[in-house]
Amino acid sequence: MNTSSSDVNQSSSPFCLLGLEYLHAPNTCVLEVAVILFLTILIIGGNLVVIFVFHCAPLLQQHTTSHFIQTMAYADLLVGVSCLVPSLSLLHYLRGLDEELTCKGFGYLVSVLKSVSMASLACISVDRYIAITRPLSYATLVTPCRLRICIGLIWLYSALIFLPSFFGWGKPGYHGDIFRWCAASWQTGPGFSSFIVALLYAPAALTVCFTYGSIFRICRQHTREINRRHARFGPQECDRGERGEGCPDKHYAMVLFRITSVFYVLWMPYILYFLLESAGLYRHMVASFLTTWLAISNSFCNCLIYSLSNSMFRKGLGRLFQPLCSPCPGLQCCPERRKGPAPPSPLPAPACDV
Repeated sequence: MNTSSSDVNQSSSPFCLLGLEYLHAPNTCVLEVAVILFLTILIIGGNLVVIFVFHCAPLLQQHTTSHFIQTMAYADLLVGVSCLVPSLSLLHYLRGLDEELTCKGFGYLVSVLKSVSMASLACISVDRYIAITRPLSYATLVTPCRLRICIGLIWLYSALIFLPSFFGWGKPGYHGDIFRWCAASWQTGPGFSSFIVALLYAPAALTVCFTYGSIFRICRQHTREINRRHARFGPQECDRGERGEGCPDKHYAMVLFRITSVFYVLWMPYILYFLLESAGLYRHMVASFLTTWLAISNSFCNCLIYSLSNSMFRKGLGRLFQPLCSPCPGLQCCPERRKGPAPPSPLPAPACDV
């Protein structure tokens, strides 16, 4: 992984990765800068909104999964902030930095942050699986202390699993290929790629497939049992509670399943290209750029899907922007400043309100 002094001097100036296929065409380089800056703004803005909504909407904190979703939001926000590095590099603002160190640091940071998102999605699926299979003992199994320990272990595991890349064992990803040293001198290796797949990609994907498959199978059996009782005893017994019991977990699981599905759809081209290049079967710089930034765009899609799928989140989003659109002074919401004491409203069922 050591480079000669000539290579370092050659890599001191920023270069356009997409422009390599078109003899450094200016329009192509402008397009590359525009794509990265656009995604950076979307990722930072979208995840800041998610963090503020969770902070200002106490009802969202009632879900244990909200802790993992907030962890993903913070990780995705840091992805957006770190994407300022290649943006500034393309705009020729980072000429004085050590390109090899910047390349390694940026690639490692983004890989760790996306590993946190992937592990958080797997933990969310396990949390929902426990909630459905062990509803009576769920509160004793999933405690706030254990949630904090789990989130801490996610960050620690993600930080350790990509650490060997700094010692010359492979390349964690193509996130740093916006720099010449990353694209030309830092090669992927089959050993490290197999290590990442075996300890991160495969376990996370298998966990998600097993848990959500079990969740939907249980919900389908529960719905079939309710319909059978409905046919035998009439709608009265089912309408008193049994129908409401199967709805919440299934609806909330569907929201989380959409987020997980989009994550793997956007990351699958990147993972496939990572495996193909590591095996020496295919290598193309434009393909690495497109698959990498398609995967990074998931950092914005997470908050978009959650905001569109969760009605409680939409209500919190409306309260967040209500002071900006109303003449009420201060940061209090207008419904809370009505004349006379407002009657207490019962808390809605947190899982069914999706």
